[in-house]
Amino acid sequence: MTPEFDVIILGAGAAGLMCAMTAGARGRRVLLLDHAAAAGKKILISGGGRCNFTNLGTRPDRFLSENPHFCRAALAGYTQQDFIALVDKHTIAWHEKTLGQLFCDGSARQIVAMLLEECAAVGVDIRLSHRITAVDAGFRVATDHGTFTAPSLVLATGGPSIPKMGATGLAYDIAARFGLQLVPPHPALVPLTFTGDDLALMLPLSGVALDIIATTGKTSFPEAMLFTHRGLSGPAILQISSYWLPGQGITIDLLPGIDAARLLIARKAERPNAALRTILGELLPQRLAHAWAARFDDQSMASLRDRSLAEIANGLKSWRLSPAGTEGYAKAEVTAGGVATEGLAQRTLEAKAVPGLFVIGEAVDVTGWLGGYNFQWAWASGFAAGQAV
Repeated sequence: MTPEFDVIILGAGAAGLMCAMTAGARGRRVLLLDHAAAAGKKILISGGGRCNFTNLGTRPDRFLSENPHFCRAALAGYTQQDFIALVDKHTIAWHEKTLGQLFCDGSARQIVAMLLEECAAVGVDIRLSHRITAVDAGFRVATDHGTFTAPSLVLATGGPSIPKMGATGLAYDIAARFGLQLVPPHPALVPLTFTGDDLALMLPLSGVALDIIATTGKTSFPEAMLFTHRGLSGPAILQISSYWLPGQGITIDLLPGIDAARLLIARKAERPNAALRTILGELLPQRLAHAWAARFDDQSMASLRDRSLAEIANGLKSWRLSPAGTEGYAKAEVTAGGVATEGLAQRTLEAKAVPGLFVIGEAVDVTGWLGGYNFQWAWASGFAAGQAV
């Protein structure tokens, strides 16, 4: 008997919706399944509800993968300008915030509505609240609402980040069932946690934010940092977390662009009777300045030797910390790792050893920077597979 559908896509998120509308536009009979009651749930919460839908600076070197070149073909095949053109077609107003990040002026719901409208226009059959119970050879997909088959199957269920939204590791389980290899998944774009003396210093500073440069290994990010009750967060920390490995340290420059040693020595000459906390308070948020000065008994500038001021400055410019871990999938914006790219065709995202099986979006071992990059990977990989199924 001829299958009712040409392709079944599991996951009605960003990648799955893009794949569905692209395949449907080619005349393919598409079934899109999701266990959630609504499509695009992660899209709806992204960007504070305004959806940071892409980044003008998208390029391959802003994505992490065991094969850093793998994402090139998909990103070239569907660019940020292509998605902007789709947004403009639907007259959705948008703006650039910072660092090339594009957001809706209104609501993320506009992006979901746009994708659903595109799917409806090409006859995509979207069935929500369908829990997948089994996927067998021949792409037989059993659900709690019946069984479906198709000659092509697309895994677009993402990773386990933000489990409260219903995220699971289903794509990994199915991929492994078909013999695909996995790069061990782990939380990425996630706050870092600390213990001991490091945490003791941070706890009273919870809520303090400032611009810094965070570094681990050879990778640095100059953005904002936020102290939390468990450690550090903010864009710079989320970015560096994707590169940080357990056991590694990180270094924080609390005064980017400032020659701290020269400045402190100059202030000593100009204002010898000023307290260290007063001088630091002109450079840092007050609570942080007072906490840092307390480490040196908050002496007057005159009582501190130039060598001591240089040591204080060095600490401010190169604050070395050893994270105990991360806040895990519950607070991670994305999951790094996933289905290994070596088993997938670069241009189509089809499994090399399993014709008809495709893996797209966050389920693949491709992870972008913070700021719209992961959405662009979802659009690009979804489009690539949608052109091939």
